[in-house]
Amino acid sequence: MWVGLVESGQFHYLSGEAQDHKKLIQICPYSNNFPEKAFNWSNRTHSYIESSCVTDENNTTIMNSALYGNVTVGDKSVVSCCKIRGNVTIGKDCYVAGLKVENFKKMISIDDYMVVQSFNVHLQTLGITRDILTIHGRYDKIQVPHWKSANTFCNLPIVVWMTKTGIIKEDLWHTDVDNDDQTMFEAKLFPILHATDAIGLEDLLWIQGIVQDEDHVILKRWQSSWRLSMREILSFVNAEQELQSRREMFYEVKKEEITTALIQRLHKGFHPIYNSAGIDGFSHAILEKLDSVAKSSKGDPGVAARTLANIADVLGSKAGQKGGLRSGPAANKAWAKAFNLLENGELERGVNALAKERSKWLERPDLLVRAARHYEGAAQILIRQAVMTAKEFFKPESCSMPFMNKWVTAQCPARIDVSGGWSDTPPITYEHGGAVTMIGLQIRGKHPVGAKVKRIDEPKLVMVILGNDGENTEVVCRDLSDLEDYYQPYSPGALLKASFICADIVSLTSPRSLKEQLMEGYGGGFEIHSWSVLPQGSGMGTSSILAGAVMAALLRASGKSCDKKGLIHAVLYLEQLLTTGGGWQDQVGGLMGGIKIGLSEAKLPIAVEAVDLKVSDEVIQMVNERLLLIYTGKTRLARNLLQEVVRNWYARNPNIVETENALVILAQECAHGFIDGNLQKVGSCLDKYWAMKKILAPGCETATIAKLMAASRPFAYGMCMAGAGGGGFLYVLTKDANHKHLLMDILNTVEGTEGKEIYECSIDTEGLVLSVED
Repeated sequence: MWVGLVESGQFHYLSGEAQDHKKLIQICPYSNNFPEKAFNWSNRTHSYIESSCVTDENNTTIMNSALYGNVTVGDKSVVSCCKIRGNVTIGKDCYVAGLKVENFKKMISIDDYMVVQSFNVHLQTLGITRDILTIHGRYDKIQVPHWKSANTFCNLPIVVWMTKTGIIKEDLWHTDVDNDDQTMFEAKLFPILHATDAIGLEDLLWIQGIVQDEDHVILKRWQSSWRLSMREILSFVNAEQELQSRREMFYEVKKEEITTALIQRLHKGFHPIYNSAGIDGFSHAILEKLDSVAKSSKGDPGVAARTLANIADVLGSKAGQKGGLRSGPAANKAWAKAFNLLENGELERGVNALAKERSKWLERPDLLVRAARHYEGAAQILIRQAVMTAKEFFKPESCSMPFMNKWVTAQCPARIDVSGGWSDTPPITYEHGGAVTMIGLQIRGKHPVGAKVKRIDEPKLVMVILGNDGENTEVVCRDLSDLEDYYQPYSPGALLKASFICADIVSLTSPRSLKEQLMEGYGGGFEIHSWSVLPQGSGMGTSSILAGAVMAALLRASGKSCDKKGLIHAVLYLEQLLTTGGGWQDQVGGLMGGIKIGLSEAKLPIAVEAVDLKVSDEVIQMVNERLLLIYTGKTRLARNLLQEVVRNWYARNPNIVETENALVILAQECAHGFIDGNLQKVGSCLDKYWAMKKILAPGCETATIAKLMAASRPFAYGMCMAGAGGGGFLYVLTKDANHKHLLMDILNTVEGTEGKEIYECSIDTEGLVLSVED
């Protein structure tokens, strides 16, 4: 709650007449008094209106309501806290509040200038609680005796109204009621119970005097009903239930807003609503709606993934602050059936299985949080399926197969992201669109990442991972079962195993053995070596670039060829097989080389374009003279960081959405800085980029990084951490070529940065280099 002082305010006395109430709803009382502040009411407040409905956005007011199907609202009318579904026409200049209508087969009409209201009443003596509808005309003076001149009811002279309906005076007031008390406010007008028939909206609308009542059927039912006056209804109003009804309507509208945002891929978040639903007891209703959305999103794994992530948010909100951390394992066996169904593409059955298991985890905050983790795990399955659509752009062609025991070698530069990173990360990249400007770098005069492959006589797969410390890891696969752990990224040789599957050299679902597949397809097996001379967790994209080098060498050794664009998409697919996730910027920088901007649109399948900025040789030389690469001695932040960023994106945290918008714009600005040879502008983009990374991943600037940056600041146009930050490599663009060597000496004196190492680097303009041994 807030308390505010309304300066120069005025008191407006609200009379009991409908027209005064309606006027205040439609016209802000302060709009004329404070024109400089432009106070205005909104004509649409917290409402859902299907496109099939007919309403004038400028001349009708709709608040906390949901309108579905064939609904028409006349000009200047107000609809408040209503749920109306189909075949209802509301006349002009009406006020309708609390009306609930479900699928009338025939059209029903509320006449012009009418006031229709629903009240929840509790009749304690009978133990009855129900909604009662009332109706009268907008200009009726219902508290004035009926016999006063010019008095009306339902906007008709009372005598005319009685004639049209067949109602007589004795139906409305007992004979002992004085004339002065015979007001429409005291009249027994509104039916609440009938001995044999249900009382509904038709009975109320008959009171208008416009419904045909042949043989007086409705009149007789009305006369034989137990009826209450407006005064009695108001005295029996169940205020608690009235508020609950409005609350239910609030969440009804929110469920529709959530559905629309998910299906139409709008950048709207609902975390505050999920928190409120947890407090108000509406989490279950929202969960059921989200289940429905997920099941209806067949063919669009992106929408399904976001929906499951929203379910995780609902569960997390319901747990409050008592359930512990959301980041953690999601491997409880009870959820395995649902996960397997999703993995096999059975979305509807998978969502149903998740919901069934979820129902067992709702009693305690810790269980709710664990259930939320499993829903995030389920969302990851669908994200992988969404990203795997990139395989559409991986179409290798046949070529001559190298001779047996001849090495095919692929070497690649590393990359640094100069602006726009995170916008290439799924699901952000296919829901928002991405743009990343990057540079391919040789390190100490060499390509730091590479792989080589040759065919061997024996039908087996020999995989050798060359370590920086001289210790190598060798994995030999002789049976298909040896490859089955390819999706576990920490198992030995997982990347290389997944590469054989991605390249369609080996099929785990084939009835033929590994030996048979290798002999029939290639006349023997394969030996593959892979290496990276950069430290693990460098932030320079080595794992994705290595995947590209492995795929390039493996395809060529098996008699296939693929251009670099195809390899970019192959790596996207391969990393989903590995379940490591990952975007596309690393392989664009490492496979394409040079100074490039990568682009992708907000759609599936993910399609990545790499645009050569055609930077002049002079500018490339200037960058080489000024670019300083510093290893901090610490490993960069890992997987939990990505999980947190994705979680915030799915929640459409406004800061995250704004930052993603800014990242794409900044990447384009940075690209123009390189094209124009304006290194000061490039440096400014680096600083802005680092500030944005800190918004997306708070804590990525450690004390060591802060010290290195502070020491570099006087000599730098700009600087940034490679990748996510938190460790790995820092790169600095110095103002002058001479500053580079001066800064190297200064950095060596900075206390508290032990373990750092300075690397010589230069721009690599070729990217992937593929060679076949003679």
